Amino acid sequence: MVGFAARLILALALLVGGSALAQQPGGAPPAVGVVAASRQPITQSTEYIARIQATNRANIVARVAANLDEVLFTEGTEVKKGDLLYRLEQGPFRADVQAREASVAQFKAQLKNAQAVLDRTEQLLKTPAGQKAAYDAASAAEAALRAQILGAEAQLQQARINLDYTEIKAPIDGKIGRTAVTVGNYVSPSTGTLVSIVSQDPMYVVFPVPTRTVIELQRRSGGKSSALVIRIRLPDGSLYDQTGRLDFVDNSVTGNTDTMILRGAVPNPRQGTGRALVDGQLVTAILQDVEPTDALAVPRAAVLADQEGDYVFVVGKDNKAEKRRVKLGQSTPAFASITSGLTDGESVIVDGIQRVRPGQPVSPGPPAAQVQPPPGTSSSGVRP
Repeated sequence: MVGFAARLILALALLVGGSALAQQPGGAPPAVGVVAASRQPITQSTEYIARIQATNRANIVARVAANLDEVLFTEGTEVKKGDLLYRLEQGPFRADVQAREASVAQFKAQLKNAQAVLDRTEQLLKTPAGQKAAYDAASAAEAALRAQILGAEAQLQQARINLDYTEIKAPIDGKIGRTAVTVGNYVSPSTGTLVSIVSQDPMYVVFPVPTRTVIELQRRSGGKSSALVIRIRLPDGSLYDQTGRLDFVDNSVTGNTDTMILRGAVPNPRQGTGRALVDGQLVTAILQDVEPTDALAVPRAAVLADQEGDYVFVVGKDNKAEKRRVKLGQSTPAFASITSGLTDGESVIVDGIQRVRPGQPVSPGPPAAQVQPPPGTSSSGVRP
């Protein structure tokens, strides 16, 4: 009997408590910060992993076989076209030039004598003592000596060329690398590259781009490379202060990646004791429009994503939150452009999104911090 009474008292207490809770007024709608979706000038851009390449590269090799007598450059410095880099042993080549010069002089002396003989036989033809056979022999000897002189002069020219090859000079302006051989070693054309020189200014930036993106870029720029500009983010994350222009689009697609190679030329002036761009360097290439385009944009913080894609919360009729699926264009850390799903002027929730559920009444107001896009906002091309 006592147990039944206790259970009855507990049930009555719960009933009274539930009735009291039911009679309490509902909580106030959560306060949220909203902004109006509006059209903003956004400079569209995309980012790609890229490599820096020198516009010119020269691998220096020996053209003749000889001992290396001198190395006349400092490794890792910049050289000018025509600077003397190596000097090979010259003695044997000078001797060869002298021998060829002597041979030419000898044939020229013989030619002088042959011309005198030819002149005499020609004069004798005018007399009864003259013989046509003698004249023909003298003429042939004179012509043969002329040919021998031409051959000797060619050999002399080759000997002088070989002598010149003992002084190895820089064929281009650029930065020189490490020497592969040192003084005292025997070098020849089969030795291979003695040292390499890479040009410094300008430099190429080379990067692969998906084929569909190339088509979009061509459509967006009207096929004019001048409508696009290339910025570079250096390995330390800083933005390079020089801009470049697209100058080459490959003529074929890489089959296994469905990409095309694009290339731009970027200035690389000397800054202090060095230059910012180095051949073979891994950088980020930012390909962006020269002129900003007008796009519907909302603060980046307003865009959420789930397994179905991107969405925002819009304050609709009767101040109720509405979940709206959207498609994004180019996005920046501050703003995202909307290609579909929103119309100009709609109120999008920015602050207090974590307290909002679809269909829930909200109390809209200005956001805690109003974000204003800077003029010509550059987009990163990275989807949220």
